[in-house]
Amino acid sequence: MLEATPLGDGWILRHGPDALPASVPGCVHTDLMAAGVIPDPFLGRDECEVAWVGRRDWTYERELTNASAQEQTDLVFDGLDTVAEISLDGRLLGKVRNMHRSYRFDVTGLSGRLAVRFVSAYAEAEAVRGRLGERPAAYAEPYQYLRKMACSFGWDWGPTLVTAGIWRPVRLEHWSTARIARVRPLVTVDEGVGVVELAVEVERARVEAPLALEAEVGGVRAHAEIEGTGGVVRLRVPDVRLWWPRGYGEQPLYDVELRLLHGDDALDVWRRRIGFRTVELDRRPDRHGTGFTLVVNGERLFVRGVNWIPDDVFPSRITRERYRERLEQAAGAGVDLVRIWGGGIYESEDFYDACDELGLLAWQDFPFACAAYPEEQPLRGEVEAEARENVVRLMPHPSLVLWNGNNENLWAFRDWGWEPRLAGDSWGEGYYLGLLPRVVAELDPTRPYAAGSPWSGSWDRHPNDPAHGTHHSWDVWNHEDYADYRLSVPRFVAEFGWQAPPAYATLRRALPGEELAPDSPGMVHHQKADDGNGKLERGLARHFAVPDGDFDRWHYLMQVNQARAVAAGIEHWRSHWPVCAGTVLWQLNDCWPVTSWAAIDGDGREKPLYHELKRLYADRLLTLQARDCGLVLAAVNQADEDWTSTLTLRRMSVEGEVLGQVTVELVAGGRTVARMDVPRELTPAGPKEFLVADAGGGADAGGGDGAGADGDAGAVAGGDAGTDGHTGARADRTADADELRALYFPVPDREIPYPAPQFDVALAPGGITVTARTLVRDLLLQADRLDPEARADRGRVTLLPGEEVTIGVRRWKTPDAERARSALYCVEPTR
Repeated sequence: MLEATPLGDGWILRHGPDALPASVPGCVHTDLMAAGVIPDPFLGRDECEVAWVGRRDWTYERELTNASAQEQTDLVFDGLDTVAEISLDGRLLGKVRNMHRSYRFDVTGLSGRLAVRFVSAYAEAEAVRGRLGERPAAYAEPYQYLRKMACSFGWDWGPTLVTAGIWRPVRLEHWSTARIARVRPLVTVDEGVGVVELAVEVERARVEAPLALEAEVGGVRAHAEIEGTGGVVRLRVPDVRLWWPRGYGEQPLYDVELRLLHGDDALDVWRRRIGFRTVELDRRPDRHGTGFTLVVNGERLFVRGVNWIPDDVFPSRITRERYRERLEQAAGAGVDLVRIWGGGIYESEDFYDACDELGLLAWQDFPFACAAYPEEQPLRGEVEAEARENVVRLMPHPSLVLWNGNNENLWAFRDWGWEPRLAGDSWGEGYYLGLLPRVVAELDPTRPYAAGSPWSGSWDRHPNDPAHGTHHSWDVWNHEDYADYRLSVPRFVAEFGWQAPPAYATLRRALPGEELAPDSPGMVHHQKADDGNGKLERGLARHFAVPDGDFDRWHYLMQVNQARAVAAGIEHWRSHWPVCAGTVLWQLNDCWPVTSWAAIDGDGREKPLYHELKRLYADRLLTLQARDCGLVLAAVNQADEDWTSTLTLRRMSVEGEVLGQVTVELVAGGRTVARMDVPRELTPAGPKEFLVADAGGGADAGGGDGAGADGDAGAVAGGDAGTDGHTGARADRTADADELRALYFPVPDREIPYPAPQFDVALAPGGITVTARTLVRDLLLQADRLDPEARADRGRVTLLPGEEVTIGVRRWKTPDAERARSALYCVEPTR
């Protein structure tokens, strides 16, 4: 039987004449930090102080003892970052140049000093550029010239920390006669029967030894003979339970065990978990253009997605528990698809295991992003080898539903001035339209492949044409008001987003001792986007007066503006299902503390946007939309059951007076959107008026928050006035998770004559209760201001006069109502 000996201990890192203790898996930066040689580059501006690390060569060493009695011993590296020579007692075992591959070297009978010498990624990239010629890219760093995590060279949300190291586990494998080299599982469903085909490749130490395969799944066993170095085992499992994305059903997983046999002896065992489901991508043309709709088990989906970047710029620090926590956060926000973005990595098994268990669909980019990639050697061979390895590695996971060729490179060729600059040089098209689809079709025909994101499906159309295929909506963030999201209905929005700073406690930890201001040195350093602060300020100024000298209010308004911007897009696009078949927010997470588009900041704290997603991605969503025909109410029902409720529409003044009211029956069939025109007499007549829509939502109603035409979130509680004598009051209503609300304000906040907000705060079991005495718009508890460990269970909420809301607070050591008041923010009248 194959035996494995982990080699995680006993390593040193050569630093000049010094030998420092090294962690494996790990990287040079984390080892240098642990030894006190460099500061934490996430703090202050210390990123600049460690730039030299990426320019150096580094060597990892340890003693290797091989005393196995088996016929062969292999030294196996699951990941080396990136360009390295591996030697044993001075004998060269091999050279590698790809972070995204694993490596195996025969060390049978060998012992001695094992050394892994890493060449600077900069040196290798610049040498390849010198041989193959300059290629354009979105950033100046040379990341497109080697197969390494591109964002380690920096991005518009990430630091430049160019790593090196043994970033995934390393071990010795001892075996005799033969071992399982590769298993390619094809899993399908045929009229309720689960079909599993295991295509197996073996490596032999004894060429003539007779070999057989035995496999088991779901109580079904099958056998097959090995001929030469390969064989296929086929199993049919009756009455299988289907694996579904979250919100559509359960996620049953089946254990698969495959044994390689020599007579009665088991030489090697391969174990995985699989799920039975079908997946299609409907790209048929229709009267609106060309669709892009995922279909799982025959069910057409509106995708509620997020983009995923590496959760740490040092990915070797990401544990199984951290993956699980972050993906549970995604599922908790109503997300059903995670796109693994092309500037990162193929994630570890821990990531996809969590997706399988949580019902999160995985869209996997091949690692190409925002650059022209040469197609000549040595890169072409590396690209094919990594694609073949990772397609087969990830095939068992039912969560994986889409392979995607690249991020934004097809668009960039057409729109970013690349075509004339390239002058006929290769740039990656051959990968995305040739090599990669061929690899996927050969190895994994059960999953669809898309050439890129965005991609309209043909060079006859603009690559980012919103009417065809996937669309990236970045003009709004870069140049326009977020209200402009409502000007188009893309078939599938694969990227869009709005920035905000991280949580206050995150800033305090990352910028110790700094007097915080939007333009303070640390804040500027932790803003990597081009003109990022300028875009933030211009985006805010369209809705609010920009605070001058008040950082706390600036911080609050920026976080509110981010949540409103994303709400404006998602509500509009969801209301146009099935023409629009999905939104994938940029982005779920951060890799360090930074002002960015993320919903969860670099310290794992949830921004108000995260809580907004819980409402926006709930099965049922109520929204008011201004369209050419007038105001329209859309009831989005992604649940399987019909949604029947009483709908109340109220035209109100900002003082709390009910100026008009209508009550009607709301009916929205399962997986549909119901729309109704708002009676014209209920349309707000000016800046002093707004519209409120309330309806019961039933299960998974998103906590009852609503949003108006400018993306404003509404109250969980129903009711209005009552305390000041206005009519139409339902003042005794409190927060109800089964009630949904939408609000429509006809003008930006800076034009609304809000009353001065007044509310009472009291402690409640597990949190606080806030009772409004006036209209209180976008009330937000920043719990981390009470305690860095504290977390609130909701984001912004708008209360009408007389309404109350209870906000749960976890990990708050010393609850106090007055302290809570100091951490509560809301919209104030423009001065």
